[in-house]
Amino acid sequence: MKLNREYRLIAFVVAFFVNSTLAFANWPDWRGPTGDGRSDATDLPLNWSEAENIVWKTPIHDLGHSTPVVWGDQVWLTTATKDGRTLYAVCIDLNSGRVVHDVEVFHPNQPQRIHLNNSYATPSAVVEEGRAYVHYGTFGTACLDSKTGKVLWRRTDLNCEHMQGPISSPVLFDDLFILHLEGTDVQFIAALDTTTGDTVWRWDRPQELYGHVKPVFLRKAYATPTIIEYQGRRQLISPAAEVTFSYDPKTGEELWRVCHPGWDWNAACRPIFEHGLVYLTTGVSKHLLAVRPSGTGDVTDTHVTWSTRKFVPNMSSPLIVDDLLFMVSDQGYAPCLEAKTGREFWRQRLRAGGDHWASPLYTDGKIYFSGKKGVVSVISAAKDFQLLAENGLDASFIASPAVAGNAIILRSLTNLYCIAEDYETAPQSEIAGKPKPEPSTKVERI
Repeated sequence: MKLNREYRLIAFVVAFFVNSTLAFANWPDWRGPTGDGRSDATDLPLNWSEAENIVWKTPIHDLGHSTPVVWGDQVWLTTATKDGRTLYAVCIDLNSGRVVHDVEVFHPNQPQRIHLNNSYATPSAVVEEGRAYVHYGTFGTACLDSKTGKVLWRRTDLNCEHMQGPISSPVLFDDLFILHLEGTDVQFIAALDTTTGDTVWRWDRPQELYGHVKPVFLRKAYATPTIIEYQGRRQLISPAAEVTFSYDPKTGEELWRVCHPGWDWNAACRPIFEHGLVYLTTGVSKHLLAVRPSGTGDVTDTHVTWSTRKFVPNMSSPLIVDDLLFMVSDQGYAPCLEAKTGREFWRQRLRAGGDHWASPLYTDGKIYFSGKKGVVSVISAAKDFQLLAENGLDASFIASPAVAGNAIILRSLTNLYCIAEDYETAPQSEIAGKPKPEPSTKVERI
């Protein structure tokens, strides 16, 4: 029997805090606590619509493609005016959908042009206890007190010419906040002190890789790095145009590299690590490589275990469940491969069709694929293809899904949704239709 609205909200709050002791309570960056889109939640919803299983739906002003991140009862995301002259950090209360903070973080005077399909707030935030970190590529990087919304530090001197706008999301490693800035002019990684924002190390890509590359757009990349541990050694796996590097995340020292030349620019997928292999995609040429993360120097000829160019995405990152690798191409073709060998078990066009830029989510034997047409296809994570559900909303999804206890958090181009079982209607947040609140922290024009 369906609960009435008041009891449904109480049930959700209780279920969230009970479930958080069993599953990851937080979703701290773009692809979650393990950095690969996997959750150990066991009771996420299978079906929903605008009239079913929507806990709350909150309008998000302006435009942003960043994935929401979750810490405790807070959901953080970024957004920006379409002209890029105001960049915001927004915090939503997980229990009610109300806006807690709406902070104007930066005011760039002359924003670079961006691609028609991009936004000025595409990199996802990162959160930890007491702090939220936001990054807008060359336009600025900042750390906020998550309780008060106060900006603790800012950087505006880490710059590149993106050409098509910022995409790469930051990552946290111990007390370091690590950023990729790879444009047509310069290509580098910077590690900042999380407390002060000061640069701890910076590593510029070797210019012999790019000095001869014409046209200059072949030099840029948009990928987010991944931290792994292999044979007792921590590594920062860092994709670039035409080459992927491994660095010591504490110092920035290069450990090894694998080359993949030939129109391999615009790399945007995040590498994943499983079965002693790093799985990475290369960009526009849509090449997937499985690489053993050992050795030194150039390991291209010795450490690539297998590779494929069939239905490899340029935007969406892969997902591994047990011995199976799943992905979805930009056009909606979803293959299932044997992760250790690359052997294909099946390939299906998701019936919802349309472009797929969001990265998939795995939980409890199910994989969720979010599409730009507003449909989330749910399949079984198995060697045999089985479509479990197709859930359509009045939305378009570019941001990847997040998990909060027993709820899925979905960001569309216009709204943030909290989706959980046993909700009969779609109660929109009380702020819907009201003017955007005054930001909790105002900043000087930069």
